[in-house]
Amino acid sequence: MRIALLGTRGIPANYGGFETFAEELSVRLVERGHSVTVYCRQQHEASEYRGVRLRHLPTIRHKYFDTVAHTGFSTADLLLRRFDVVLYCNAANAIFTLWPRLLGMPTALNVDGVERHRKKWNQVAKAYYLLSEWIATWSASRVITDAEKIREYYYERYGKDSVFIPYGAEVGPVPESNLVRELGLEPGKYVLYVSRLEPENNALLVRRSFERVQTDFKLVIVGDAPYADAYIREVKDTCDGRILFPGAIYGDGYKQLQSHCHAYVQATEVGGTHPALIEAMGRGALVLYFDTPENSEVAGDAAVSFTDDLPEKLQWAVRVPKEERSRWGAKAMRRVERLYSWNAVTDAYEELFRSLL
Repeated sequence: MRIALLGTRGIPANYGGFETFAEELSVRLVERGHSVTVYCRQQHEASEYRGVRLRHLPTIRHKYFDTVAHTGFSTADLLLRRFDVVLYCNAANAIFTLWPRLLGMPTALNVDGVERHRKKWNQVAKAYYLLSEWIATWSASRVITDAEKIREYYYERYGKDSVFIPYGAEVGPVPESNLVRELGLEPGKYVLYVSRLEPENNALLVRRSFERVQTDFKLVIVGDAPYADAYIREVKDTCDGRILFPGAIYGDGYKQLQSHCHAYVQATEVGGTHPALIEAMGRGALVLYFDTPENSEVAGDAAVSFTDDLPEKLQWAVRVPKEERSRWGAKAMRRVERLYSWNAVTDAYEELFRSLL
C-alpha cells in the first residue's frame, strides 16, 4: 500500500508521543513492504529515513496555528500525489480529512485525547477543538482512539463508533548506562519524569512534591515545550540541588534513563494513552501515575496511582526494597508485552488500512 502520515512534527522523533508513534509505525510498515511518506515540519538532512519517505513543508510558527497550518499545506501537497490511504494525527486536523476522500483516498484520523481540556489553550482554541471533535465524526473515513475511555467518550457524546488501537512500546531494559552516568546520575538512584513541560502535565507538581521527600536520590525532569516559557521558568525555579533539568532527550539517552531509573512518575492529567507511560512500564520501571481513567487503563495493577498524595507516594517509592521494586517492574513488562507491543499495533493499523481499501 502507498500510505501517507500527516499531523505530526515528523520523524525522526524528537518531540513527543505522536512523533514516536509516527516513526515506530512507519518504519514497521516499510519493513512489511509498504510505501510510506511522512510529512515533516522540522528539516532532516535526507529525504528518507529508515526506508520512510520524508516530505518537508513549511508551517506558521505560532502556538495556535503551527499544527493546522502544516497539515493544511501537507494536505494540499498530497492532493497532487496519489496514496492508497491517508493517516491523520490530532483531532485539530479533522477538517482536512475530507479533502483526500473527495479524490478517492480514504482517510483515518487518530484523535488522541480530549485536547480541549488542556490548560494551555484559550477559549477560542478550546471551541475549535470541540468543533473538530464533531467534524471528525463525519469527515474521516474512520476515527481511531488510542484509549478505551476516549472511545467511550466519542460514542457517548456523538454516537460515533471508533477503532481502538493503542500506542506501543519496546519491552525490556537496555543494559548500557554510559549516557546516564554522563548526566551525573547513578543507575538505580534517581526518579525520572518525562513529558512536555506544560501545565496539564504537572511537572511543577512533581518538582514541589519531590522537594518534600527525604532522600539522597535525584529527580530528573526531562522535557521541553514551545510556547510555554513562563511555565518552564516556574518549574525550574528551585534551590534543590537534587533536581536536574537536562532538557529534551531522545534516542539512546531516553532509553537508558527509563531503563535505569528507580522510579518513574507519569503526572499527565489530559490525553489518551501516553506513550511515555507505556515505555516506562516496558523498561521495567516502578511507575507512579496520576489517577486518571486513561492512565489507569494503561497501568492496570502493574503501577501505583496517586492524586493529591504524590509526596507520600514518592517517599514510599524511594524506600521500596530492591526485591519489591523488581516485582513491580516485572509485572509492568508483562502487561506491556501482552497489550502494547509495537508489532500488534502495526498489525491493527495494517488491517484497518486494508479494510479502508
